[in-house]
Amino acid sequence: MADRAERSGISRRRFLASSAAAIAYSVWRPAFEIDAAQAGGGPAGFPPSVTLYKQAFENWAQDIAVDDLWTCAPRTASEVAEVANWACRDGYTLRPRGAMHNWSPLAVAEGTQPSAPIVMVDTTKYLKRMRIETGSAAAVRVETGATMEEMLAFVESSGYGMTAVPAPGDITVGGALAIGGHGTAIPADGEQPLPGHTYGTVSNLVVALEAIVWDVRRRRYVVRRFERDDPRIAALLVHLGRAFITEATLRVGANQNLRCISSVDIPASELLGRGGPRTFDSFLHDTRRAEAIWFPFTSDPWLKVWSVSPSRPAGSRQVDHPYNYPFSDELSPESAQAIRAGVLANPASTPGLGQAEYAEVAAGLRTYDCADIWGPSKNLLLYVTQNTLRVTANGYAVLTSRHQVQRVITEFAAAYQRLVAEYRALDRYPMNMPVEIRVTGLDRPDDCLVEGAQPTALSALAPRPGMPWDVAVWLDILTFPTTAYSDDYYSEIERWMLGNYKPPYATVHPE
Repeated sequence: MADRAERSGISRRRFLASSAAAIAYSVWRPAFEIDAAQAGGGPAGFPPSVTLYKQAFENWAQDIAVDDLWTCAPRTASEVAEVANWACRDGYTLRPRGAMHNWSPLAVAEGTQPSAPIVMVDTTKYLKRMRIETGSAAAVRVETGATMEEMLAFVESSGYGMTAVPAPGDITVGGALAIGGHGTAIPADGEQPLPGHTYGTVSNLVVALEAIVWDVRRRRYVVRRFERDDPRIAALLVHLGRAFITEATLRVGANQNLRCISSVDIPASELLGRGGPRTFDSFLHDTRRAEAIWFPFTSDPWLKVWSVSPSRPAGSRQVDHPYNYPFSDELSPESAQAIRAGVLANPASTPGLGQAEYAEVAAGLRTYDCADIWGPSKNLLLYVTQNTLRVTANGYAVLTSRHQVQRVITEFAAAYQRLVAEYRALDRYPMNMPVEIRVTGLDRPDDCLVEGAQPTALSALAPRPGMPWDVAVWLDILTFPTTAYSDDYYSEIERWMLGNYKPPYATVHPE
């Protein structure tokens, strides 16, 4: 793989240098907090005990940016309810704000004016308390402004962990629950899941939630706790930003040590194809955890394979912290913006950028000795930081049967390549970032160890009654926002997916 990287004749640093020389660019940064008094006073009647200020909002993909939105930072769930009652009386809309790690307008939409009657509720300052609860099974009771990394480190200190979580550790617990955040994991052949673990979404681990809800009798918003066996909780477990969850009790199980092996020398024709000994599905039989990152116009994806390994295998490097791929996670905002500006200004450079990204990964795995790493689960499951390329995504979960996983992947890879080639023939490059492929289990309510547990009604991983589906293949197609023809491409691939993955073989859920 070293020779292949060197023969590519291009590195991301060279691509960046040429882009920066050709493009004048500016980096948009959110403004600092402006105290309500300095901003001319806040909305009339706003609760004086709650800190209020103006601050900009910018989402992960940086395609939704609003200057000077009213923002507040309650210290308790009761203060959130107090603000909600004020907003109800005065005609304001409340939206929870966590890490802003999203690319859809769940919080605010592009074009929202600073004068709009919206107050963002920043959960990340104070709503971060957590504690371990023990009993017949362990759980963590955590306020939703805590990040996933903070929560995982906290439970790890008591010997607990989770099987699969989203790769960015900076997202909040509340954000992960809002969207049904997931990782990549299914049971290996013959494996029995550990008690307190799930192969579905983080939401499927919920034992109980506290939410801000309307009390009809009292005619006001109150804090209310919902247990997992309460039918009303089903719509709160994954709520798409239209509920305000202040606290979650999540089931946890015994922590595990993991090993992660990366490879960049398996051709896509084999890994994502129908034949050969090294198909994506073949790795799932033994290890249950795998992810393929396929850069545009390259032949060999970056494959990560995780396996449970109680003790450190010979040749595997022990890691004591997450984010162990600095070659992809330590870009400055200026560098990331230069890469984005360069490819948007010169779409024909897309193949070169894809090859540069591949070469950077191949070289980085050697340079940083991270092709074979081992350690506590958190340190291997968290690997995306704020300092990586900011992209938008068109993502789907294809629900299917375990024995159909490779078929789903092969058909998608062929359709993706065919469409990319058709666009390239017209000198169009709508997809300039990787395709990511993961496989998870579905949300089985029993995983949370609560008798009568309700399903995750709005989750992409909610099982379909009467169908034999037991896994989901996640297909994420990434590109920079505003890339020319990307919406056309996304529309075409979506039409193909909806027409191809049909019952009883499979079905498509949007991510």
